[in-house]
Parts: sequence; C-alpha cells; structure tokens
Amino acid sequence: MELQLVHKPTLELNPVKSTIIIGQETGDVNSSNNNIITNSNTNPFIEANTKSISLSHLQKDCIIPVFSKDNERTITHSEFIDVVANSVLKVFSHHSIDAPEIRISHQIKGRTPSAIYKSAKDLLDHEKTNYYERMAFIIRVPSITETINGNKLSLMVGGVRAYNKENLYSKKSVEKFQVFIGFQNQVCCNLCISTDGMQSEMRVGSVNELAVKVQDLISNYDAKNHLKEMLALTEYSITERQFAQLLGKSKLYNYLPKNEKLQTPQLLLNDGQISSIAKDYYQDERFCKNEDGNINLWNVYNLFTSANKSSYIDTFSERNVNAYEFSKGLAQTLNGNSNYRWFLS
Repeated sequence: MELQLVHKPTLELNPVKSTIIIGQETGDVNSSNNNIITNSNTNPFIEANTKSISLSHLQKDCIIPVFSKDNERTITHSEFIDVVANSVLKVFSHHSIDAPEIRISHQIKGRTPSAIYKSAKDLLDHEKTNYYERMAFIIRVPSITETINGNKLSLMVGGVRAYNKENLYSKKSVEKFQVFIGFQNQVCCNLCISTDGMQSEMRVGSVNELAVKVQDLISNYDAKNHLKEMLALTEYSITERQFAQLLGKSKLYNYLPKNEKLQTPQLLLNDGQISSIAKDYYQDERFCKNEDGNINLWNVYNLFTSANKSSYIDTFSERNVNAYEFSKGLAQTLNGNSNYRWFLS
C-alpha cells in the first residue's frame, strides 16, 4: 500500500517495530508482549448509548451467539477485532498500532439453567450470561499522521458488528460486517471515512474469508486521495446566511415529497443532529464560525461528524461516510458544478 505523498499534504511515516500481537484463531492477546500501546483517550469516537469495554471482557465474559436452527456459532466480536488487528499488522508491518478502542451497546442478558428459579437480584456472577448485540471499534496507527487546518489526523482502521442484522433464528448463513479505514481527527476524535475506505456490508462465511476481505480493503484504500480531498475542503467557505440556508433545507429534507427526495442527494443525519450542528456553529471552540460569520467546509464537515457521534452503532459508519460525501458535494456546488445546490439555494 503506497502512502507516500508527492505533494502536500505529506504523511509522517516513522517506521517502528509493530508493538501489538493478537492471535487470529484464539483471540488471545499475546501476554508476552509488554509493549502494547494503551488507549488513553477520554473522548470516544462514538457516544450515543454506548460504553467502553476491554477486549478481554469480550473474550472471557461473553457467551457466543448461535444460529438457533442448527446451533452453529457466529463469528464472535473478539474474533472480528483480532482479524482486523492482524490485517493492520500485515499491511503496516513497520508501524506501531494502538490497542483497539471498543464500544458496545444493546446488552443481551441471560442466566444459567441452575439459576432458573432465582430472582434477578439474587443472581450470582457465575449464573449470569451476557453478550452485546452491537459493537464498534477502531485501531489507530499513530505513526501515520497528517495535519489539516491545524488538526492532527491519525490513520485508523475499524469495524462494526450488529447481530440485529443477522437472522439468528435460522440456519447458519453468511455473516455481515462493516469495515472501514480512514483518519481520526485527534482534536475531537471524530472519524473521517471516505466511500472507498468502507465496505458497508462485508458478507463472509468464515474467519479466513473475513481476513482476506479485510486485508483487501485496507490494501486498496487510497490514503493520498482521501487526504487531498479533505484538504480541499479548507479552501471553500460559506457565509452565515448560506449556513442558515443549509440547516433549514436539511430540516426540510426528510419531509420532501417522495419524487423530489429521490432527485435530491441523500442526507442521513436526523433532526436532532442538525440542531446540534446549529448549536455548535456558535459554541464549538474548535469548528465554530469565524468572527464575520463565515465557516470553511472543513469545519462544517467536522460539525457533521461531531453530531454523528450521537448515532447508534449500526447507523454510525454509513452516516459518517454520508457526511463526507455531503461536504464534498457542497464544495462542488460552490464551484458551480453539483446537484447539492438545493441545500444552498
């Protein structure tokens, strides 16, 4: 994978020995490796109703969901993370990688047969069963960085697994995963994902097939072009009047007649997130308007990705990509060549 850029922006490539090793088949972190880079971020990449957990909790404390008609097991969350981590290590073999930052939601609780007649308050820890319906994670490559508009970006790879998109009441079939690669804005921990950096429905029948497809996605990602397009957003600005027009049209978008909506570029953020963007236009210290009311599209894009952090895990990635495409469309509109002009007219 070629990451060296000829023109600005340039990636800072500082080759170092890989410092995390995760077993692909067992999902066990190699205990002999004492150089794993721990994640110290207090600002998560997604919020909504999620909470942070460790990889070891997924491996040791969670049961494995199965397809009920044949009792065939699913690929577990921890296996998914292991596969992605190993693919990152293969592609970026001369770089360090961070330990995965994992967020989960929609806990599914159960109990062992021995505790069938106990009340919930009397259950002992060993009598409880648990797994999480939805899980998202990212793995940063902190030695691959770029700065755009004063914001340091680090390369990252991540994934989303949502069991609610599987038919667990049937026989075993292909399983669906989302995998993405892009950059994380270290100023706010917002993710920056492009269309060619995400596969929204990676269908696989085994861990090995998953590993092949993940590595293909990572290897084919065009980091140079992604950075170039994000840098271009800093060259365009909209006025306060145009921003107000954008927010007003964004509120109207979901209520357009069906025929008109089909002819209008897609916007996936909801009304609450649009309201959050309006508030942050004035209040966000990092991406708010200038003193004259103008705001560049890089900041607009980050207001969108910040608002998207309130999305549920199973919609988060697609909305993130949509925010990127939407921001590029606004730039094309200001250049006089885009069907996104409806949002600014």
